[in-house]
Amino acid sequence: MKEHLTCPSCGSVIARYRNPFPTVDIIIRDDSGQVVLIERRNEPAGWALPGGFVDYGETLETAALRETREETGLELVELRQFHAYSDPARDPRQHNISVVFTACGVGTLQAGDDAKNARWFPLGALPSPLCFDHAKILADFQKTVTRDP
Repeated sequence: MKEHLTCPSCGSVIARYRNPFPTVDIIIRDDSGQVVLIERRNEPAGWALPGGFVDYGETLETAALRETREETGLELVELRQFHAYSDPARDPRQHNISVVFTACGVGTLQAGDDAKNARWFPLGALPSPLCFDHAKILADFQKTVTRDP
């Protein structure tokens, strides 16, 4: 969205662009049908998928690996893009677009950085409510893993 602002010093009209922020979320799964959720340290509080903002100059894949390492201590294998979520209301703070990845986690799960807790949850027993649109994301994911071949 483009807005026009007036410079308070010189009176010139300048354009200000407002764009959505790119983020990543990661569905970390295991062979028994569990996924990793983190309990957020910052607002909005609650349980969520690991993830966060993409840094300038960083690929989506690198952001997914970094955010996972920072928040869960896990390394990822079999990283794959799952879906993009772009509803402007998906995050109460601002308009964020998330590219969601799936992967398997390797290592010992340990909360860090923005996470005050990290746990494995069965897909059928997730805490409620989840932050953002993560319940929808996980419902979409569950449809793909329970589909008949």
